[in-house]
Amino acid sequence: MSKEIVEALRLLEEEKGISFQVLLTALEDALLSAYKKTPSAVEYARVVIDPDDGEISIYELILPERPAAVEAAEAEAAAAAEAGEAVEEDLEAGEAVAAVEEEFDLSMYDESEIEKVKIDTPEDFGRIAAQTAKQVIFQRIREAERDMMYDEYQGRKGEIVTGIVQQSDQRYTLVDLGKVEALLPESEQVDNDRYVHGSRIKAVIVDVRDHTKGPQVIVSRRSDELIRKLFELEVPEVADGLVVIRNIAREPGYRSKIAVESLEDGIDPVGACVGPRGSRVRMVVSELGGEKIDIIPYNDEPARFVAKALSPAKVREVLVDDEAMSATVVVPDDELSLAIGKEGQNARLANKLTGWRIDIKSESQMAEEEDSMAFSDEEVEELAGRCCAMTKTGKRCPNAALPGTRYCGIPAHQKLVEQEADEGVEIPAEEEAAEAEKDEAEEPANSG
Repeated sequence: MSKEIVEALRLLEEEKGISFQVLLTALEDALLSAYKKTPSAVEYARVVIDPDDGEISIYELILPERPAAVEAAEAEAAAAAEAGEAVEEDLEAGEAVAAVEEEFDLSMYDESEIEKVKIDTPEDFGRIAAQTAKQVIFQRIREAERDMMYDEYQGRKGEIVTGIVQQSDQRYTLVDLGKVEALLPESEQVDNDRYVHGSRIKAVIVDVRDHTKGPQVIVSRRSDELIRKLFELEVPEVADGLVVIRNIAREPGYRSKIAVESLEDGIDPVGACVGPRGSRVRMVVSELGGEKIDIIPYNDEPARFVAKALSPAKVREVLVDDEAMSATVVVPDDELSLAIGKEGQNARLANKLTGWRIDIKSESQMAEEEDSMAFSDEEVEELAGRCCAMTKTGKRCPNAALPGTRYCGIPAHQKLVEQEADEGVEIPAEEEAAEAEKDEAEEPANSG
């Protein structure tokens, strides 16, 4: 019979994934608990099960002396009783002794100090003992499984999981993940989604809480990480780290923008994410219930990145202010509504994706503003250090010129530097005067 117990524990280890030693210790504790309920039980005992043949042995533990804390509490209680203190205080002292004894643990002693004497198993150590042992073992198994499940899912935060909808109401949706049931709260649901019983959905684990009935896993369909993980599943280049998703801007259920960058020469990041005939991005859109996704190439140059972030609108010009982290974008008149988007959605997502405050204006609006500008003599003098490029409206670019050049950092304006070298560009009169003054100032130094 004892041999069968060991075999049963080995089988439980395979089925439940719980360590054999944990199960063996649980069984020893269960049998010790059952033994202490027998009339002939000794005060301190230990049950040992041989892991090879399953032989069960009970040992009486003979301790060298009682712990000092217990003796001190007993002495204090006795002194209080002799002093004739109030009955309530006597009760409190007695409770203190009970509390200390309850906290008493064999770990207070060195194992070498404890004498073990093997005793006979009680004759009535039968049905009641077996029933008690069974209950304790099941309890330990449940506790071990709960701890294992909590540790497993605690380390899976941010991962994508697939589950089956069990039930749904106004507060939350229950999703069966196989081993546990996850909660999809209303705050993590997408408005356009319909969670029908039996339907299969994907979600991201955002939190794991310890609970008496097992780990409580919280999943989300609104998290930006859901899009990142879906592209990792559908795009091998993203999964391998050859293409990186730099940033995500999302309005769940409606539209998202992602900025992608290739870390390997020869790989088009946008093309890799879109896939052959749009197959890859179409799978992600389908999983998100038709949510539109714009894939934007990431660029370190703010002007270029802002222009691309407003896709699908076409941008004529971008004027950036590095200190204020703001950009003024000029678009054709017929592209203004497209750049702003329905209820400002496209502009909001571009703001979030780039991290820049974007002001969108049409060419007509920009021309009116420039025509209405009246420059004083001081402002005209200040323009001497500004970019010499002319905008589409025929006005001078308001950005400051880069040191050593006559143009600002906008790529289109920097190309004019190369054109000057190849074709030759006349220097404006105010710049000629400035250079003449500079030469005159340097002449005394040269003659000396």
